[in-house]
Amino acid sequence: MKRRAEHEPGFVLHAYPYKETSLIVEAFTRRFGRVGLLARGARRPRSTMRGVLLAFHPLQLTWSSSAELGTLLSAEWGGGQASLSGIGLMCGFYVNELLLRLLPRDDPHEALFDAYGAALARLAAGDAQAGVLRGFERRMLAELGYAPVLDREATNGARIEAAKHYAYEAERGPVETRRSDGEAVISGRTLLDMAADNYDNLRTREEARRLMRALIAERLGGQVLHTRAVLSELQDL
Repeated sequence: MKRRAEHEPGFVLHAYPYKETSLIVEAFTRRFGRVGLLARGARRPRSTMRGVLLAFHPLQLTWSSSAELGTLLSAEWGGGQASLSGIGLMCGFYVNELLLRLLPRDDPHEALFDAYGAALARLAAGDAQAGVLRGFERRMLAELGYAPVLDREATNGARIEAAKHYAYEAERGPVETRRSDGEAVISGRTLLDMAADNYDNLRTREEARRLMRALIAERLGGQVLHTRAVLSELQDL
């Protein structure tokens, strides 16, 4: 069955050359989720799509589709947004890679789309990158059905206490432990800070980064995030 989308809000996650003049575009759209699109002739000098199919900029996309790969008919600017630069730009590429690796095609997540746009705006505005990334990672896992448990102990439902320590089990959540260190051990204060989206504390940032990295690795099934490796070399994000 042929499907057509008109002026659909979307972002380019990734684009790569196809044949001599075309592009394959992986786009994240509000009502259709991640879609694969063939942009015929987009690399020609006079193409109206040339210079428009850029990452991190809101677009209005029109396409038709009768198979897994649709045909992009037009792409227009969807509104102004400040450009990403420096570490913020690498953070943007990291978020894009997360979506490409974890979000199946044709699986709509309107709330995640809105969270993505908000994350880009915050990165462009110069907000603290660690907080932006942890917040988006948490929202993405929740949208995919793997919301991290942050406020209650997994075995008995007791409220997390800031002064205690917990071993975080990926499939269950935090379990109280007497240990205060180790890769899987996280403080109650960090869990409560994460639940409140508060990353002002250095220890919270460090432990939250370690926890989210482990939870995402669980969903990647052995896939390597190339942008994560670059970010780790540049800064502890």
